[in-house]
Amino acid sequence: MKRIDILTEDHYSLAAHLFTPQIPNQKILLINSATGVKQQIYFSLAQFFADKGFTVITYDYRGIGLSKPDKMKSFQASMRVWGTTDYKALTDYIKNNFEDYKKYCLGHSVGALILGMNKDSEMFDEFIFVGTQNAYVGNLRFRTKIEAYLGFGIVQPLFTLLLGYFPASWFGLGESLPSGSAFDWRILILNKKSTNKLLEQSVDFSKSLKQKVLVIRAEDDAWLTEKGVKSLLENTYPNLRPAYRLIYTSESEKGEIGHINFFRSYNKNLWKIILERLEKGRIT
Repeated sequence: MKRIDILTEDHYSLAAHLFTPQIPNQKILLINSATGVKQQIYFSLAQFFADKGFTVITYDYRGIGLSKPDKMKSFQASMRVWGTTDYKALTDYIKNNFEDYKKYCLGHSVGALILGMNKDSEMFDEFIFVGTQNAYVGNLRFRTKIEAYLGFGIVQPLFTLLLGYFPASWFGLGESLPSGSAFDWRILILNKKSTNKLLEQSVDFSKSLKQKVLVIRAEDDAWLTEKGVKSLLENTYPNLRPAYRLIYTSESEKGEIGHINFFRSYNKNLWKIILERLEKGRIT
C-alpha cells in the first residue's frame, strides 16, 4: 500500500491509496466509499484483493477523511461534485495508468449512486454494489421512515445551517459532511426521485451503463430494503444486468453486517462472494 495524491480538474488534491500485488493479474478494482466513510474502512478488503493479484485503489472524496480541508465550515462540496469531479479524477488516473487492465468498480452506498455522473463508468467490465439503494423515505421500513423524517426533515438541515457543515459523527452517521453533501443526502431521502433527482441536477450517464453488476445487501441493514434496492436497478440503472445476493447474519462470524460491517476484517469470509464473482463469474 502506498499513498498517492490525485489532482482533480478543479485542482483539488484527493488522498488515495494504491494497493499493488506482488504478482499482478492485470485486474484493477476501484472502491467508491459510502457517505462519510473514510477509506481506511476498506483497507482490509483492499489488501485481501491485492493478495489475490488485484491492483486496488481506495480514496476519500473531498471533505472526507484525508481529503478534508482544515476548516469544514462553508467548505464547498457536494455528492454531485464527488461524482462529476472527484470520481472522474480517479477514472482518469486508471485510464492513464492501467489502460490494458480489466477494470472493476465497487460502489458502497453513495459510491454506487455517483456512477451515473461520470461517462467513464462505461470503461468498467463489471460493478459490485454493496448496501446501496434509492433511499427515498417511501422505500424504507416504518420505524426508519420516522427517523428519516425527523433526522433529514428537521435535525440535519438545522445543524447544517447553524454550523455551515453537518456534524454527522454527533449522530453516529460517520464523518462530518460539507453542507452541500449533507443537503444532497437530504434529497436522496426526502425527494421521491431520490438518486434520479441528483442526476437531473448534474449530468446523467446512468442509462448508458449496461454491464453486469453483483448487488449485495445484508439482512440486518436497517436502512436498506429490497424495495429500495430494486428501485435503484429498475429506475436509475435499468440497463445494468443485476445478480442479487442477500447475506444473512448467520454467515457472519460475529452475527452482524449492517451497513458498514461487511468491510470489517472479522467478516473476511464474506469477501469470497466478490472474489468468486470477479475471478470465476459466479455467485457463492
